[in-house]
Amino acid sequence: MTFSVLARDPRTGDLGIAVASCILAVGRVVPAARPGVGVVAVQARSPRGLRGVLLEGLAAGTAPADLVRRAAHAAEDADRQIAVLDVAGGVAADTAPGSFPVSGHRVGPGFSVQGNMLASDAVLPAMAEGFAGSDGALADRLLAALAAGEAAGGDLRGRQSAALLVVGGTPVSPEDDGVRTDLRVDDSGDPVAQLRVLRNLQRAYDERDYETLAVFAPEGARDLYAALAASQRGDRAGLRRALTAMRERPGWAAWLAGMAGDPRVAALSRVLAGPFPEGDHRGRQAGVRADDVAGEHGGDGG
Repeated sequence: MTFSVLARDPRTGDLGIAVASCILAVGRVVPAARPGVGVVAVQARSPRGLRGVLLEGLAAGTAPADLVRRAAHAAEDADRQIAVLDVAGGVAADTAPGSFPVSGHRVGPGFSVQGNMLASDAVLPAMAEGFAGSDGALADRLLAALAAGEAAGGDLRGRQSAALLVVGGTPVSPEDDGVRTDLRVDDSGDPVAQLRVLRNLQRAYDERDYETLAVFAPEGARDLYAALAASQRGDRAGLRRALTAMRERPGWAAWLAGMAGDPRVAALSRVLAGPFPEGDHRGRQAGVRADDVAGEHGGDGG
């Protein structure tokens, strides 16, 4: 009823899983990960508590193959399908004999793909090739594998949800919870495509791609990102337009005033206060001032 891919990035040590299914909120029931420990997928009719058991086993130093072997001996899991990946890239998977056809798994260097109730035998090879033939960040390679599986037919019953989870290869610390990506599409007619949209948005936030966020961020915040994008371009006219639009939204002028010490807002002030190109008198005529960022009355929305 589900297909998934687990993998480790040898360059960064990150660990991740991407999964899609024709069930509601597959991200709630199939994937589990622990930074510095590993990643597991529990599919078909496996008991959901098995995810925690497998992660505890990894944390205790048990090899993925041993964990899978133990689970395979559980008679009550005749329709079980599991995959386990450890922090070093060791990986093992198992598909029980009672799992729904078409079912199976493939294990490669530092990754595995698995699925059940698939549309055809082509799904798993396509996923393996999609992952092995892609490059870039681990999250993007996982998505490439998921998209390849979807293109080959995916879940026999259709599609409803998908999830992407990536964690670091080192234990959590007070400064870092270890979660690199945690995105879910719980109910959609095209969940894999929607998951890719979310991944692109996450990249835009991470890389401060304000041009993209000015278009795709929630409507109420687009003017903020338009202002930040204009600041990056040195576009003073665009910056003023965006700030004017922001101040017209309830509460935003006060927010700008309260964020005066934030480096991003300070950058807006520097663009407004900086020198104009030779012969450009528009800024002087408009009375551009650094405090225009917060509004003409000190950010009270006036």
